[in-house]
Amino acid sequence: MKKYLIQTGDSLSSVAERFSVKDAQTLRSFHNTHCPLEDLLGYELVPGKQLLIPEDAQYLKEDEKTSDTLNGYSDKILSEDKKQDLQQKEETSKKQESQNSIGRSELHDGKYFVVQKGRCQCNQGFKYPKFKVTSHQKLYWNDAHGQPDYLAVTEDDTQFDPVAQPFGQCKLKPSSGGYLPCVYAPAGKWTKIYENVKVMDRSCVTEISELMCTSGGKITILKHGQQSEPVKSQVAKADAQEQHVYNPIMDFQRFQEEFGSNYGMAW
Repeated sequence: MKKYLIQTGDSLSSVAERFSVKDAQTLRSFHNTHCPLEDLLGYELVPGKQLLIPEDAQYLKEDEKTSDTLNGYSDKILSEDKKQDLQQKEETSKKQESQNSIGRSELHDGKYFVVQKGRCQCNQGFKYPKFKVTSHQKLYWNDAHGQPDYLAVTEDDTQFDPVAQPFGQCKLKPSSGGYLPCVYAPAGKWTKIYENVKVMDRSCVTEISELMCTSGGKITILKHGQQSEPVKSQVAKADAQEQHVYNPIMDFQRFQEEFGSNYGMAW
């Protein structure tokens, strides 16, 4: 505790507020508990007398408590420091998320989007089922006729053809008679999807996308299902004059300019 010399105009409430004591009654009770009998207080302060002020946290306001372990720093100051620290962490997290988003986009450069007739594989299975697109009937990659085989696979398309035991047997379920049949159940949606292209607000699956099974298997793309075509980087780097020597009939420079409009690949 500390001592305070009462000034003219002071009141229990004003002194309690000045020293962050909970209230006037707390200040009066503390003083009367610890002072000599002759210094007991009523409800009016007498200028020139000493008033005992508590410093223990139990007598102080919640946001003004002082901790000895903090060498006099108040919880309020600590709270401000924490707030600034949280703000810095939030800003760092946003920057990191932005960088990760850019990085994810770059990973898809030159990769093919997956269509329904593509095939996938599970690292714990033995068969390679085709995809079963159920999320939409809207977008077809590189097919002007709208054949179901070329429906774009999205993050929500987690079923396969055949539906039952799509990967055959499961290596995670050995038995005396061999591996037990696959009991496939998707653990959420496809990950590592291409977020820059969406079909009905669903991101598209590319060759690097992955899906987890609740049994523990990891499902990846075996075949994207589109016809093989030269990748963008190969066409862009090719020398037009050299290509003209090999194929004088073809305007390779014009082909390079038009090739960028190919929407079957992610870039």
